[in-house]
Amino acid sequence: MKHKLLSRPLLAAALLAGAAFLGGCRKWTDVQPVTQYSIQEVFSSPSNAFSALVGVYDELQGDNGYGIRISMYYPYDTDEGIVSGNLDNGRRGIGRYELQLSNSELINPFRQLYRGIEKANLCIEQIPQMAQYNNGTDAEKRELRRMHGEALTLRAQFYHELIRNWGDVPAPMIPAYRQSELFLPQADRDSTYNRLLADLALAKTLLPWRSEVARNERVTKGAAMALRARIALHRGGYALRANGQMERRADYLAYYTIARDECAELMANRTQHNLNPSFESVWRNVTSFTYDNEILFEVGAGGGNSNSDSRMGNYDGPSLNAASRYGAGGGGIFMLPNFFYAFDSADARRDVTVTTYAVANATNVKSHRRLGELTTGKYRRDWRTPLLPGSVLNVGYNWVLLRFSDVLLMYAEAVNEINNGPTPEAIAAFEEVRKRAFRGNATLIGVTPTSKDGFFNAIVNERYLEFGHEGVRKYDLLRWNLLNAKIQETRTRLQQMRDRVAPYTNVPQYIYWRNSGEEIQYYVPGNTAATAVPWYRPTQVPSPTTGWTRTDWAQHLANNSYIDSRPLWQAFARFYTPGKSELFPFDQGMITTYQGRLKQNPGYQ
Repeated sequence: MKHKLLSRPLLAAALLAGAAFLGGCRKWTDVQPVTQYSIQEVFSSPSNAFSALVGVYDELQGDNGYGIRISMYYPYDTDEGIVSGNLDNGRRGIGRYELQLSNSELINPFRQLYRGIEKANLCIEQIPQMAQYNNGTDAEKRELRRMHGEALTLRAQFYHELIRNWGDVPAPMIPAYRQSELFLPQADRDSTYNRLLADLALAKTLLPWRSEVARNERVTKGAAMALRARIALHRGGYALRANGQMERRADYLAYYTIARDECAELMANRTQHNLNPSFESVWRNVTSFTYDNEILFEVGAGGGNSNSDSRMGNYDGPSLNAASRYGAGGGGIFMLPNFFYAFDSADARRDVTVTTYAVANATNVKSHRRLGELTTGKYRRDWRTPLLPGSVLNVGYNWVLLRFSDVLLMYAEAVNEINNGPTPEAIAAFEEVRKRAFRGNATLIGVTPTSKDGFFNAIVNERYLEFGHEGVRKYDLLRWNLLNAKIQETRTRLQQMRDRVAPYTNVPQYIYWRNSGEEIQYYVPGNTAATAVPWYRPTQVPSPTTGWTRTDWAQHLANNSYIDSRPLWQAFARFYTPGKSELFPFDQGMITTYQGRLKQNPGYQ
């Protein structure tokens, strides 16, 4: 939930004294000022400058930011999850990779990201020119340097989102009022990334550690460092180029080195950020609005509206009836059966990341979902403290962009690539994440591979399990050039599960369950414990069946026709095309405005 510090009335409209850039088209980006302050007046005092900076933060938020579209439409379909529902020229078109140039779910977030860049550009230009930046009190200089670092970090996040979805994009680094040409050409993404990496190196010197300032959603040093590591891995990774090929540059190891060093420095400062011993507690803290040191960068949400709040817990999570004590929500994203079965049965992350229940009415009694309609769990509305009953759309959850477990796994990955195999330190970082997943029981984590390829594959799988429904998986697969392979693998696994052949011979065709109060009790012969589950053995039928409900499990994959009127493995990523679908298209309005001067991404007309 947005901290009250970031909910102040803004002077931010003054940031738009110059025409904001978005494909150079004023009619798309002009925002009507709500004040008559000039740029000089806005940046005349630290308090006014802070109000302008809040305007930059604002562009992360809301329905067209990380409140729903960028966070929960753009990262699917992947081998972890699928957007629910029939194909359309909207969010399902994105998920099925059937992207039309008129898809509004692409246009509006694109505009908002560039509004954020324009506002950040003004802050980056103006704040260092303020008299107090060098000649103010120590407190003023400290705060203005922090704001400068925040603006640099936020601009890097906006550009990173644009590049990983659209590839080579126009990249203005100065405010629009100083640009002689608003129709800027596309910039080479490698050059843009290099600039962002340099900006973030500066930002980390300007920003305080989290322990040095009040706790809120403002960017601190750890966020800039972790974002620099993430961007470095993307700069060193594969990407779809203008020739329609997935390629990575020959100098990629230099960027893995940046990622390694940033992560190593963060790992040496565990008093600032560290792994929460409980995976579930991280997400309980998010849904109870409690700060957690594992989180380095999150998008604040609040205000109960589409511009500044979020839809996590309403769009995603378990399906909940408005008449229940929890209020309405859930079901917008289904986590795939192969993802559910990728977890070891003792892995604590499974039951946090994936939910198997719904609440259909005012009795608050849970019912069981079928295997092809499992939902997300990290932002579930029924965990909200305090509860928010009824049909309220905006639940107030912050979207988590970076966690310390990502730092550990990025470090392990980078070291493995640089050294042609894992070092003891890389193995220790990897195993730290795995041990947490098994509640500290090191005997359950298995044997960590020590070859380069084996350790890389272990990293690929661990990030799969650790970051389910965090908007990470699709972009990991892209930078590894594995998206196509994992889509094909998922289709095969879904059919194997339907047929209950290896490695899914013990997946039950049906499960039997009943309610114990509001909760679900499964039929597991000889075991009546509340924690007993039937998911790893062939169908067990109670005798008599009276009082038990039978629900399709693997059988649901045979009968599945609720997505696109096709079996799940056919609906999943249905129109994915290698050499095209790795990037979004530029929308038709922007192509028209540029009058042939903007090159469309490969495969789109």
